[in-house]
Amino acid sequence: MSAAVAAAAAAASSTSSLSRCSSSTNGSSGSQSRHQALNPPAPPVLLSRYESQKRRDWITFGQYLKNHRPPLTLSRCSGAHVLEFLRYLDQFGKTKVHTDSCPFFGDPHPPAPCPCPLKQAWGSLDALIGRLRAAFEENGGQPETNPFGAGAVRLYLREVRDAQGKARGIAYEKKKRRKPQQQNSPQEALEAIEARNGSNSIGGPTSYGGLAKAELS
Repeated sequence: MSAAVAAAAAAASSTSSLSRCSSSTNGSSGSQSRHQALNPPAPPVLLSRYESQKRRDWITFGQYLKNHRPPLTLSRCSGAHVLEFLRYLDQFGKTKVHTDSCPFFGDPHPPAPCPCPLKQAWGSLDALIGRLRAAFEENGGQPETNPFGAGAVRLYLREVRDAQGKARGIAYEKKKRRKPQQQNSPQEALEAIEARNGSNSIGGPTSYGGLAKAELS
């Protein structure tokens, strides 16, 4: 009898312990849920198209340095290595660049296919160098040692632009930055309106009657 009572007491004690453990677990789980509700996780940072492309370009250049023979480190990379990289990319180009002997040289709309090589377009290379130049400095590089800003690289891009422009019959023109318009004061704006109204008045230098008389005389 005493053995049965002892067993029953032990079972009750075990059940009580499990109940307390379960309530404790539920309490901590509820507290954690309330904490997550009050402090939701921060949303992932979405990179812009430019930043995503810049990251991919930087990874690609790093792989190129690793596969170089002999392998190169970024600290030993020079403008000459950047030129090697740009020439290496030509094999993946999709822009037809006519040779001097091609009958379609200088024709922007060739009427038939030709065996001229495909290369990277100048605009793509120029944009690529701009992104890599920024990535180099963002990853600890110094502006004065930036191989992507070397004079040899700028000269190469200029030569590619001119050569492709002649071969494809396309004139590449550098976009000029617009100067910010200076806002006039209210007084200056009023004087400009009065001057314009005065010049357009009947008999003025730009009026219809004045022009008609000048032409007829």
